[in-house]
Amino acid sequence: MRRELERREREREVEQTEEEADVTDLMALSASDLPAMYSLLANSMSGDENVRRPAEAALAQSESRPGFCSCLMEVIASKDLVSHVDVRLMASVYFKNSINRYWKSRRNASGISNEEKIHLRQKLLSHLREENYKIAEMLAVLISKIARFDYPKEWPDLFSVLAQQLHSADVLASHRIFMILFRTLKELSTKRLTADQRNFAEISSQLFDFCWHLWQTDVQTILRGFSTMVQSYGSNSAEQHHDELFLTCERWFLCLKIVRQLIISGFQSDAKSIQEIKPVKEVSPVLLNAAQSFLPYYSSFHNRDPKFWEFVKKACVKLMKVLAAIQSRHPYSFGDKCVLPVVVDFCLNKITDPEQASLPFEEFFIQCMVMVKSVLECKEYKPSLTGRVMNENGVTFEERKKNASNTVSGIVSSLLPNERIVLLCNILVRRYFVLTASDLEEWYQNPESFHHEQDMIQWSEKLRPCAEALYMVLFENYSQLLGPIVVSILQEAMNNCPPSVTEITPALLLKDAAYAATAYVYYELSNYLNFRDWYALDLLMSRRFSSPLNMAVFNGALSLELSNDHPNRRIIHRKVAMILGHWVSEIKDDTKREVYCSLIKLLQDNDLAVKLAASRSLCLHVEDANFSEQSFRDLLPICWESCFILVEEVQEFDSKVQVLNLISVLIGHVSEVIPYAQKLIQFFQKVWEESSGESLLQIQLLVALRNFVIALGYQSPICYSILLPILQKGIDINSPDALNLLEDSMALWETTLSYAPMMVPQLLACFPYMVEIIERSFDHLQVAVSIMESYIILNGGEFLNMHASSVAKILDLIVGNVNDKGLLSILPVIDILVQCFPVEVPPLINSCLQKLVIICLSGGDDRDPAKTAVKASSAAILARILVMNTTYLAQLTSEPSLSLLLQQAGVTIEDNVLICLTDIWLDKVDHATPMQKKTFGLALSIILTLRMPQVLDKLDQILSTCTSVILGGDKDLTEEESSGEMSSGRSQGEEAPPSKELRKSQIKVSDPVYQMSLENSMRENLQTCSTLHGDAFNSAISRMHPSELAQVKQALKLP
Repeated sequence: MRRELERREREREVEQTEEEADVTDLMALSASDLPAMYSLLANSMSGDENVRRPAEAALAQSESRPGFCSCLMEVIASKDLVSHVDVRLMASVYFKNSINRYWKSRRNASGISNEEKIHLRQKLLSHLREENYKIAEMLAVLISKIARFDYPKEWPDLFSVLAQQLHSADVLASHRIFMILFRTLKELSTKRLTADQRNFAEISSQLFDFCWHLWQTDVQTILRGFSTMVQSYGSNSAEQHHDELFLTCERWFLCLKIVRQLIISGFQSDAKSIQEIKPVKEVSPVLLNAAQSFLPYYSSFHNRDPKFWEFVKKACVKLMKVLAAIQSRHPYSFGDKCVLPVVVDFCLNKITDPEQASLPFEEFFIQCMVMVKSVLECKEYKPSLTGRVMNENGVTFEERKKNASNTVSGIVSSLLPNERIVLLCNILVRRYFVLTASDLEEWYQNPESFHHEQDMIQWSEKLRPCAEALYMVLFENYSQLLGPIVVSILQEAMNNCPPSVTEITPALLLKDAAYAATAYVYYELSNYLNFRDWYALDLLMSRRFSSPLNMAVFNGALSLELSNDHPNRRIIHRKVAMILGHWVSEIKDDTKREVYCSLIKLLQDNDLAVKLAASRSLCLHVEDANFSEQSFRDLLPICWESCFILVEEVQEFDSKVQVLNLISVLIGHVSEVIPYAQKLIQFFQKVWEESSGESLLQIQLLVALRNFVIALGYQSPICYSILLPILQKGIDINSPDALNLLEDSMALWETTLSYAPMMVPQLLACFPYMVEIIERSFDHLQVAVSIMESYIILNGGEFLNMHASSVAKILDLIVGNVNDKGLLSILPVIDILVQCFPVEVPPLINSCLQKLVIICLSGGDDRDPAKTAVKASSAAILARILVMNTTYLAQLTSEPSLSLLLQQAGVTIEDNVLICLTDIWLDKVDHATPMQKKTFGLALSIILTLRMPQVLDKLDQILSTCTSVILGGDKDLTEEESSGEMSSGRSQGEEAPPSKELRKSQIKVSDPVYQMSLENSMRENLQTCSTLHGDAFNSAISRMHPSELAQVKQALKLP
């Protein structure tokens, strides 16, 4: 679908280009056209389609006329239209689109003239003090789009003009200028060429000092204004000057984003250069101080001044985001002792502050955690373990990098002594992991949404997921220190909340948090906690550890948690389900059965969040390499039934996808699927009917169906009633969901054919879709080749009777238009077609075979193994045709159309084409497979029967090649034959249809080339050659080396 849209867009652009050529000579638009332009813009927004469509068509026709953008600019800037914001906005939208289409001159299109461009640039910079915010924002976008094309060559004074106007601008004008600067810098920063990045670095050096100074001045102005506001609450003067102060706040915010852009994009990352970025050291502490200064006003403005309260909230979060971005871009400069300690210390103090009432808002907490997590993860802050690298020319780059890393690593270590690490771990688990009242209410109201929000949300968007992400990184860095700590928290929580507790108490919520902490770090915590002890009830179980941490409290605790079915226990049940999934690698064989039973029990829980958690964990167990099907077998009926019920219960799309994924995994990993086939067929039918428009769900269903076909094996036709209509929709590239479904539908198509016991009319009817798929692109070529091969070996005769022209078209599309890898995939299909239908197929694919001749006779494969393989395979196909349909190959090689194609391809033929092919067969025999070698030998033996003098010139080579094939090829062919017999022995029962591989082996064994005797053919054709050429033949034989002649006689058993 994407390619179709791109194709249509290209066609539209071509049509547009032709239209542009047609209207180039039209008169330019002028001031007299402004009233008409205004009317068209106004009408283009009309709700009446009869008014709107003609206006849109007229505007589209005017787009390429000279003066169109100038007219739009006049509408935007007109003082008489200030109140007509909607018309001005529409004019700015058309202006933006015209910039994208016409600013940069294109071939066959006049574009916007240089004179008009100059006028527009000047006009835009003269209209900076726009009062309407939306219009001002669009003007900034227009300038940034033009700057991307014109700066610095055509618009070198852009930034100098803006900077000059800033000096004399009032607050509104300066705000608008900073809006333009931000948009323009953001646009230019995305240009990746070296020259463009050099230009951006120049801009940074010119603008940074001024922007930074103004930013600092605005901070002081804003803080003084805030202080005055807080002091004046309750007085009559509270509302005075608020508008101007808020505009200053917005300008300051824009300036902050500009400063960020200049530091991030204006300097190469110091991780690559190891050069100190001075602005980082200058700016970062000041940004932190600004955040600290703004924070108190969050509570001051709350419920008093919503506008400034929102600003403070936005500003504090943005300041922390800018600090995090600087740290990520310039880690070494940020790691300076004047920057990193104060920032990280501030963040850690905020995270661990015991005074809940004084804590800031959630979004600010998240940014503090993001900063600490980024520092802990930063690879530049890890101490280097390599030794000193000596260099006589001085310190190497790697040495400087190692020294810088070690220095910052020391600072991080000093910031995080053991006591602080332990405190942070405790705070994260005991405070931030604990479910809040609002969490519980959300869970109660909509358990599905709660499950997916907790399970799938971006970690940096909510506080608890962010705390969990920070905890995992902290534990990874300090696992030896924190392992016993986490186990002790778990032990404490379990002691204070036994499984009999049903009230939602702080102790129960702490237990939930402790279970979460245990689940997230299973990979390290398994060294400190024996899962067998924790889960199973077995008082005689020998303890793996002598540590006092493994006390009797862990004995079977997890399984006991599931014995209490009180509704409030859903909190713990959900975490137990999660633990059983995370700890799958630690669950040994003697515990698997009990764990499977627990997950099935949880899958039947009354709470949807618990059921969904259990379904995900059960999926992990079934996918595990050590999954015990024997322990799970008798649980299958209730598992299937629970899945079917769960799909009925859930309402959300993500839930259905999750359950369908479990069903797909079960089908793919258990052997007993056939007893449940009818129920699964009904289930798939229902899900497909309900999944209209939900591509992701349909993709998951296609994957499940593919696994279902594999599981059914040769009983797969029992599901054709639902499978084939679904398949037909998926492979129809004209269907609305084709872009999303095609790949998985092709895989299902291939699997269906591979496991089909026989061809059915519905499967035959699907093949025409392949032509459209291949015509569209070669993205799915490998699967398409496999599908074609399956059709041929399943019922080639019926297949060709129906789709011969389609096959020919597909082969002609592929050969000559794909790379060597693609050719190597399709050539075996051509070979098997010729093998099975040597008389019918060659004339059908004449054009394709001509291309193979050109491939064989073209040069350029001396040093390219892929091209050599392509040439050898192509030559083998032509050799097979000579052996099995000699007359046709003689006709093919003598066609005038082939001579013309060879000439067009630059291939010079000094001899007969068939003689040239003989040279290729002789040359490529060493690069061929055993069967191809025999095919070459048989073809060469037929060449001996030609009444052509050139044959005698090659007689010694032909005899030598055929002799080596006879003497050396028997072993390889015998191995292939035994391989085919082994394949035959793998079929289960006489009535079981043969597999695809077995069918291929049977076709190979029945191959005439395989059955023919090269020795007999050579002996007979050598005699024919002697008869045809008489003394000339005897003369050629006499020129052979005696040892070679003796070898020929030995191979052919001649006297």
